[in-house]
Amino acid sequence: MEDAGHEPVLMDEVLRTLALQPGEAVVDCTAGRGGHAAQMAQAIGSTGHLMLVDLDPENLRYATERVSPSGVKITTWRRSFAEVPRALKTVDPKPNALLADLGVASTHLDRPERGFSFREEGPLDMRLAAGQELTPTTRAAPSDPATAGDLVAVLPERELADLIKTWGEDPFARRIARAIVEAREREPIRTTTALAEIVRRAYGSRARESRTHPATRTFMALRIAVNDELGALGRLLDALSRASDWLAPEARVAMISFHSLEDRLIKRAFAGLIQSGRAVDLARGGVVASPEEAECNSRSRSARLRVVQLTGPTS
Repeated sequence: MEDAGHEPVLMDEVLRTLALQPGEAVVDCTAGRGGHAAQMAQAIGSTGHLMLVDLDPENLRYATERVSPSGVKITTWRRSFAEVPRALKTVDPKPNALLADLGVASTHLDRPERGFSFREEGPLDMRLAAGQELTPTTRAAPSDPATAGDLVAVLPERELADLIKTWGEDPFARRIARAIVEAREREPIRTTTALAEIVRRAYGSRARESRTHPATRTFMALRIAVNDELGALGRLLDALSRASDWLAPEARVAMISFHSLEDRLIKRAFAGLIQSGRAVDLARGGVVASPEEAECNSRSRSARLRVVQLTGPTS
């Protein structure tokens, strides 16, 4: 089965730090195209139990089919990883290991119709679960706009600037927000390429000096907002303080982040567990891609893996 060009990051490091054993139970909170899952299935073998979680139904089906030949027991859930702790309360035995790869699946970026890419024209969507009715668990409030296009169309200039500054960490956030508002007053901003061009113009001559496309941070901010990504991560991390309800004793927890906002939340949560004696650090403060992997897989260059093992009372 082809993997649609998806290459999982830090694969060797994930397997080494999680140290999976035959017969163990593992939950992949962000199954994506099943790259990590397929290797973890091999590690736990046919007596193991692999739980796959993803918001995207197509990716969930793909990952399941990719893992099935291993003979491992498979359970699938189409939901946000923030809901994993609640789902696992009824699972027996509880997972010995958990992986959350927080990056966007390559299929989302490679398909213009999903609205994640600023390089090819598509609708301003950016929902990880295309076509889903978003609920309070997947966005801040029921009245929030459902797509990136809705955010761009309705947010006041100040709120738009704050969003791009806070979640995109773009120093030109206010200039970009002003340009978006002025453009939408002339005509609706309907496509990814239209928004990218507006941002590029807002950068002005600095666009030529930028190491990445000027729209990178704006698109990231909108994607985070549409999918409440940091809120979902926060809920998952908060649940680790009650891990005895949903994880096995001495479970290993691995998380891969791709930008500083995610990594900051993970680092703070893991440090709290370590300092309170409820976990030990298995990744020495974080693991990054080797020079060889970074050369072969550009997506790995911004990835950081943090891993802890729970050791003490967790409730």
